[in-house]
Amino acid sequence: MAKAVIIYSSVKGSTKSIGELIADGISSGGHEATVINVRDIKTEADLGGYHAYVFGSPTYHGEMLETMKTMLFLAEKAKLEGKIGGSFGAFGWSGEATGRIYDTMKNIFNMDMVGEPLRLKSSSIQDGPKIARDYGVSIAKKMG
Repeated sequence: MAKAVIIYSSVKGSTKSIGELIADGISSGGHEATVINVRDIKTEADLGGYHAYVFGSPTYHGEMLETMKTMLFLAEKAKLEGKIGGSFGAFGWSGEATGRIYDTMKNIFNMDMVGEPLRLKSSSIQDGPKIARDYGVSIAKKMG
């Protein structure tokens, strides 16, 4: 069984909820999925031992949260090259954070990214739960 980690930063809980739904999708594919608050990542060693990494942050004023930016600088030292990756986040108006996280994972960390970044206004609006779970399923398929 391969292991995935979903690391999120959240203010109101929407991005956390999306991450939990992604974890459900990964688990349904027969893999282990752990959801962690970005504040619990202290060293690059905390990022070790996973086959897939999914990072999420909401977008506020066109940016990801500072806690996610800090974690990305840490992750750059964690040797994630070739690992499976994905990004996600909630947004109100624009949603740029997920794309910036995705591009960092793909172009700086040289990770094997899944599809496109997942952007949802909320995990509970319309098809949000299904879309988030399906994103997790696509990550699980890539994990094998």
